[in-house]
Order: sequence, then C-alpha cells, then structure tokens
Amino acid sequence: MHTVWKGAISFGLVHVPVKMFSATEDKDISLRMLHRPCGSPISYVKRCPSCDTEAEWDDIVKGYEYDKGRFVVFEKDELEQLAGEKSRMLQIIDFVDLKEIDPIYFQKTYYLSPDQAGGNAYNLLMQAMLESGKIGIAKISIRSKSSLAAIRVMGNCLAMETIFYPDEIRPVSQVPGLPEAVNVNDKELTMAKLLIEQLSTPFEPTKYTDDYRVNLMEMINSKIAGEEIRVAPEQEQANVIDLMAALQASLETSKVAPAPAGGGLDTGAADKVKAAADGAKTPKPRKPRTTKPKKETVS
Repeated sequence: MHTVWKGAISFGLVHVPVKMFSATEDKDISLRMLHRPCGSPISYVKRCPSCDTEAEWDDIVKGYEYDKGRFVVFEKDELEQLAGEKSRMLQIIDFVDLKEIDPIYFQKTYYLSPDQAGGNAYNLLMQAMLESGKIGIAKISIRSKSSLAAIRVMGNCLAMETIFYPDEIRPVSQVPGLPEAVNVNDKELTMAKLLIEQLSTPFEPTKYTDDYRVNLMEMINSKIAGEEIRVAPEQEQANVIDLMAALQASLETSKVAPAPAGGGLDTGAADKVKAAADGAKTPKPRKPRTTKPKKETVS
C-alpha cells in the first residue's frame, strides 16, 4: 500500500506515530477520449485565453473568485502555512458512540498503522477504545483540506473515516416535493412490512457485484478478440398502478425464491399476508335490496 499521510494521533498528552493508507480503491474502468477519424487519444491542454499560450505548471497559482472576474491569489507556501503543524497531527477531541453518527457524515476510509516506535501506544489506544466501545472524533488536514474524522477499531487495526462538517450537510427541508403529511393505508402498510421481513437477511457484502463493470469488461474482451457484440434487449417492466396488487405480486415472487438466511415468512406471517390481501381484495357485502310490493288497483 502507498502511504498517503504520516503524522501522529494525539489524545491528551499521548502521541501515537502513525502512517495512513487508503482503505478503498476505485474499480471504475477508465475509458479514454479518442478522435474518431484516426483513433488517437485526445489531449487536454491548459491554455490561457488572454495570453493565447499554453500554461506551464510553474506559472499556475490558485485563486478565489470573490466577484465576477476578480480573484485573490494564493501561493502554495501561503496555503501550507495555514495548515501549519496541525497538518501532521490527528488530534482526538472527543470520544463518542459510533451509533450516534448518521451515515450521511462519512466520506472515505483510511487504515492507520504504527510508525517508528509507536507500537505500544498504538496497541494501548486500540485496546482502550475496543473495551470502552467508543470511537474518537478528531481533526486532520490532508492535502491542505481540513476534515473531521472518526477513529475506530477494525479487527487488529485502527481505521479513520473522514466525515463532513455539519454545515456541509444540506438540510432535508431543501428537498423539493416531500409530502407534508404521511398518510398510508393500513392494509398496504401491513403488506409492505411483511415484504420487508421476507427480504431481510444478514448483510453479506461479497454477494453484491458491480454488474455494469463486469458487463463492460466482458464487452472489452469480446472487442479485443474480434467477436460480434450482442446486447440483450431490456425486459419491459409492467407499470403496476394498483399498489396492493404490486405488494401481493412481490410477496408471491419472493416466496418462490429460496428464503434467505434470517428471512422468510413463517406460517403465521403467511396467514397475515393472505388475510391482508383478502381484506384488500374482497369487496364489502352489499345489503340485500328490498322490493316494495306494488299497490293493487281496484277497478
């Protein structure tokens, strides 16, 4: 693994020298832009429109546009001075419960390993966090960007998750089109909960695959081998307007498939499904129509 950061974890007066490694990798298949007539890769040139010349890296600086077309300019050393010594310190501010952090805050995961002679302090922090059930909330600067971070134990390793600051999370109230009031049909709700129960299973990440990447790789290999490419037509999906019918069909389909571990409907649950469906489908009995006797006419 490539070291992306070196520094120290700090909690109280204790310093733990660590190295940081990226815990995830991007598996996306990279496709180049080509010039269709000749097949040559397209190059992207950094060009200044005012000087009409190609810009060299040494002539490029960063700037903030505070008004249209007006910038304040920052040199590289100025930005590095802002981080200062904090750029090499992962300072734990608080210890909290992991369940208190909503997943929307998490960004990217890194592994932390002990550096130099920091093995004892590393093991001490890891064991103390493991037995207390707490995770550390810290601040860190990576590539001139300041982030919050959550430090937790994964196996025999300390892991760090960068997390968003609260003002970087958009409030739900900004989402357009949300219903003002939640009104659901009780029978439909019962069916939906039973469907969730039927599809519930322990989380096994290895059973999920990136179908697009697999199919793209197969197509790439076929093109390399000069084979004819045939794409299977997409299956049309029925637009089911009746919500109860859709729920019932989904439950019937899931019962045909093998029940996943920890899932499946027991006899009582299956009876509830049938009762809920029958209750939704069976029309209310009509009252018998009473026929009034005709009046006899006396001639």
